[in-house]
Amino acid sequence: MSKTALLVIDMITTYDHKDADLLLPSAEAVVPVVADLLERAREQSVPVIYVNDNFGEWRSHHGELLDQALSGPHARLVEPLKPDRDSLFVVKARHSVFFETPLEYLLRQQDIDRLVLTGQVTEQCVLYSALDAHIRHFEVTVPEDAVAHMHEDLARAALRMMERNMGAHVCTSRDVWK
Repeated sequence: MSKTALLVIDMITTYDHKDADLLLPSAEAVVPVVADLLERAREQSVPVIYVNDNFGEWRSHHGELLDQALSGPHARLVEPLKPDRDSLFVVKARHSVFFETPLEYLLRQQDIDRLVLTGQVTEQCVLYSALDAHIRHFEVTVPEDAVAHMHEDLARAALRMMERNMGAHVCTSRDVWK
């Protein structure tokens, strides 16, 4: 039987970047879905791991990133997704959750072999993370209503690639735990 972890990718953010206007509408739709997945994961004792960009702030830690996001203009998008005391937090510097991070080691230590990828951006960080998970032999599930995008056409293509080329299970958030 596989052991699952819920990954929340890049959702702790101020949305202070050049493509924020493209991302915000999709993020606003995704936040309640991710919040629901977080609640259900926690009820079932599924490990929750936030993997978040450090935005070039190399002295930052997860508490500082969260404080900045919660004091920013889009705090309403971060508040429902805040890590709880049991959540794990990994800081990343590039697109993939695995690139130069301790995530794989952490997952192996906890015997996790199935990842549910949520967060943003579907056609970038989620796609690259799904590929890196696939080549590391993790089972990947992507709830399509729990990933935000900047470009809908590219997001659809990315989801199709994850499903077809990487064997990811693309489903709705309601079907994640089935």
